[in-house]
Amino acid sequence: MKLLNSAALLGLLAAPVFAADLVSEQPPVPVLEEAPAFTWSGGYVGLQGGGGWLDGDFSVPGASASEDFNGGLLGGFAGYNYQQGDWVFGIEGDISYNWNDNRYDVFGTNVDVGTDVSGSVRGRVGYALDKALIYTTAGWTATRGFVDIDVPGGKQKETFNGWTVGTGVDYAFTNNIFGRAEYRYNDFGDKTTFQDLNADLDQHQVTVGIGVKF
Repeated sequence: MKLLNSAALLGLLAAPVFAADLVSEQPPVPVLEEAPAFTWSGGYVGLQGGGGWLDGDFSVPGASASEDFNGGLLGGFAGYNYQQGDWVFGIEGDISYNWNDNRYDVFGTNVDVGTDVSGSVRGRVGYALDKALIYTTAGWTATRGFVDIDVPGGKQKETFNGWTVGTGVDYAFTNNIFGRAEYRYNDFGDKTTFQDLNADLDQHQVTVGIGVKF
């Protein structure tokens, strides 16, 4: 009986130790880490293309005329965003080449008139809906107008400066790649040049683009 009682006592003492070993050998419960929230903050670069509809009002003493210069454009953009809550503030610059010249026959001589290089520097304010960013933009813009007469040395160029305003939407396909659709109105101002010819230029443009965010 003493032997049986001793065995039973040892069994009772060993049970908690054995149970503790069983508990300690169980694998730890995995900790689920929350995915970081998407943010528009950071720098970015991209390519854009689309169309431009430019209206030119031309006048010389005693006469005036209006012409449309419509065509495609292709270029690039770069900028930086800072997101605070759902609001996004940024600055952006872009440069594009326009194919919108018209050809005229002036007394048997070909004369090409239009604009080629354009660009802008703008501020942006937007509201983020997760991976969609709806924004407005405004700032300075410029374009280079030209008259190219079909004779040696007949090309003359002038730079027009003005303002631009527009709106658009960026959508992030991944954390680094986003697409864009944008409309802008460009008022390039007026300038007297080309032998007292006054030119007043304004343009509507629609572009789509793809960008990389850093």
